[in-house]
Amino acid sequence: MPLKKPRAILFDLDGTLADTAPDLAEAVNALRADRGLEPTPYELLRPVASAGARGLIGAAFGIKPDDDAYEELRVSFLNRYEANLVVKSKLFDGIPDLLKQLEAQGLAWGIVTNKASRFTDPLVPQIGLGHAGCIVSGDTTPHTKPHPAPLLEAASRLQLPAEDCWYVGDDLRDIQAGRAAGMQTVAAAWGYCGHAEPASWEADALLHDPLHLLDLIRS
Repeated sequence: MPLKKPRAILFDLDGTLADTAPDLAEAVNALRADRGLEPTPYELLRPVASAGARGLIGAAFGIKPDDDAYEELRVSFLNRYEANLVVKSKLFDGIPDLLKQLEAQGLAWGIVTNKASRFTDPLVPQIGLGHAGCIVSGDTTPHTKPHPAPLLEAASRLQLPAEDCWYVGDDLRDIQAGRAAGMQTVAAAWGYCGHAEPASWEADALLHDPLHLLDLIRS
């Protein structure tokens, strides 16, 4: 079934618009270094970068949020990351051109991320996304994705019905949130994607290159 033409495109941040995994990996490996441990290979950390502290600490230390040691590691990790937020992070290839072309077509775009605003607010302008039509962080509403509330908040800020928006993300939670919000969903297979194949997420579309989103809109 063809997708309904959007009036706005909403994007996840980490792994969709921006490649932030290198700085996230550096932060968690700094914790390992503090403890005299060898760094966890980047190829093991990158797929879980969209899951934030939970995913990275899990991959680097084998510790889950219900473990006693988790909270101290989480706080230390977030402090490390905040201190070195934009060292290697950058937009994915094709994203700047994509956003320019969306704007040229009169389409609004915004960001909906589970990243807390203490990181989102300084990060977004430093990597060239400060002109987003809206930015909804993980602590903007009482809920985080896969709950639809952040996406509905973004649509409200753009003064558009949710059904006129597409949501693009690189994690299953993004597709679940978009579907729950009544939006059409696009799986960003160029991103981190966790350990599940994006084709299994049942998104309305699956793309391997950001600029292919323009073809999808045109079709």
